[in-house]
Amino acid sequence: MSDATGTTGTTDENNPGFDDMTRDIADVPAVEVITTVAVHLMSAAAVNLGLAEGGEEQKDLDEARKLIQALAGLITASATEISSFHAAPLRDGLKSLQLAFREASVVPDEPGQGPGEKYTGPVYG
Repeated sequence: MSDATGTTGTTDENNPGFDDMTRDIADVPAVEVITTVAVHLMSAAAVNLGLAEGGEEQKDLDEARKLIQALAGLITASATEISSFHAAPLRDGLKSLQLAFREASVVPDEPGQGPGEKYTGPVYG
C-alpha cells in the first residue's frame, strides 16, 4: 500500500521503499554523514582539478572552485561538531585541494581570494 506521496515500504530486497531508507539514515551518526559528504566533495573537486584518471579531459576549474568553496564551508561550520579527530584530516585534504587549484590556475587568485579561503584564511604553498 502506498501513502499520499506514492511511496511504499520495501517493495523487494533490491528496491527499498522511502520509509526503509529513512529509517536507515536515521541510524547513521551525524559525524559519519558529514565526513561522507566532505569526502564526496573532495573527490569531485579532485576530478575537476584534473587529478583523477583521465586528467586534463575532466578538468573544469569553475566546477572545482564551487566544490572547494562548499567543502570549506562544510568543514568550517562543522569542525566543532565533529571534533578535531575527524576535522583535521578533512582540513588537510581541503588545503591540498586549494593548493592544487592554485597550481592549476593560469592566473592564480591572490592569497585569501582562492576557493574556500574566505572560510580558511589564505593558503600558501
